[in-house]
Amino acid sequence: MDLLSADRELTRNSYYAATAERQHSHPPLQGAQSCDVAVVGGGLAGLSAALELAERGFSVTLLEARELGWGASGRNGGQAIHGLACDQSTIEAQLGLDEARRVWDMSIEALDLLRQRIDRHAIDCDWRAGYLGLATNARKGRELQDWAERMEQVYGYVQQHIPPAQMAQWIASERFHSGVFDVRSGHLHPLKYTLGLGRAAAAAGVTLHEHTPVISLQPGPMVRLRTARGELQARHVLLAGNVYLQGVAPALQSRIMPVGTYIACTEKLDDALADSLIPSRAAVCDTNFVLDYFRTTNDQRMLYGGRVSYSTVTPMNLAESIRQRMVATFPQLASATVEYAWGGFVDISMNRAPDFGRLPAAGGYAANVYYLQGFSGHGLALTGLAGKLVAEAMAGDASRFDTFARLRHRPFPGGRLLRTPALVLGMAWYRMRDLVA
Repeated sequence: MDLLSADRELTRNSYYAATAERQHSHPPLQGAQSCDVAVVGGGLAGLSAALELAERGFSVTLLEARELGWGASGRNGGQAIHGLACDQSTIEAQLGLDEARRVWDMSIEALDLLRQRIDRHAIDCDWRAGYLGLATNARKGRELQDWAERMEQVYGYVQQHIPPAQMAQWIASERFHSGVFDVRSGHLHPLKYTLGLGRAAAAAGVTLHEHTPVISLQPGPMVRLRTARGELQARHVLLAGNVYLQGVAPALQSRIMPVGTYIACTEKLDDALADSLIPSRAAVCDTNFVLDYFRTTNDQRMLYGGRVSYSTVTPMNLAESIRQRMVATFPQLASATVEYAWGGFVDISMNRAPDFGRLPAAGGYAANVYYLQGFSGHGLALTGLAGKLVAEAMAGDASRFDTFARLRHRPFPGGRLLRTPALVLGMAWYRMRDLVA
């Protein structure tokens, strides 16, 4: 099954879509138009950049192939967490410790920026503070504690250690050995937040076009973007479509892979039961390489994610397979009905570090086409900051954007036909390693 067909199937039973009201629609692009900046992609990164650019006085037009928040931005686990998808050691190895500290600090700034935007634009998106990182055995518990201690000593980031004896106060599950708690991270309803950013961007003067896929891009001092019904010219372009660019920039696509991740959401639970599962109401992830992530929602449901798939084939019996994982963690939910089950594709890079940069200049023209990709499932907060960094760069200060742009990325091995099977085999190894541990 191709990516788009699989994705259409995965949108049909989303809890987020069922509980977020789309108050506005935006017509497709018609005819010839021009602007200072064209943004391709109506997810969190594209909307964040569009909002920041408009507030800096640029004329901005955003093109979304479907609807705002249709992709990973509106279907993810809703967890806004410190750091990147890769470990800080990856950044240290490439950029050195001083720049790695700068990158870490920007990831914390991303959390602050998210909360500032919620407050400033009055976005009702069910924000709750708190994140639990939990280890499933003693060895992983030691590794997690060692990591947290190093983050405090080297990066100045303090988290609360949770020893085995205190775990029952934090989670009603015997699956976990120990953990850490971070009060600055948290969780929200991602589609409500994305649509709220869309309203803020429109209010700031951004022209939004939905159902407007870009067919081709022609570089030049004025970049030409061709669509089915029109053409847009812009002095600068941001490509923020991730796995959905569909050939607009082939050189970028080899450096990311679409990875399926799947989520189920229960019926509304008894208040006492819902309150007992995660008393802090924090977002939760385990520390396995192929991890589970979950949280209770504001309307007293358990939202449980996992089942990562390195192909475009939707797992069979999706709702039941995730329900079984949920019950393995919380046996007290054995009788709870799963009302929603959905999924989507995130864009992972080889080293799990974000991939920001500019397309190479062509024909003597300046490199005026920027891109943001490779958030690797860890982008709910970082996409917002990434949009701000692009806006800073287009406004003349690229220092922070270029910190990320200096990260080196390699294409996935195996080429177009073999890279997915190769990755499936690799992930089978990591799953086995998690199980053996």
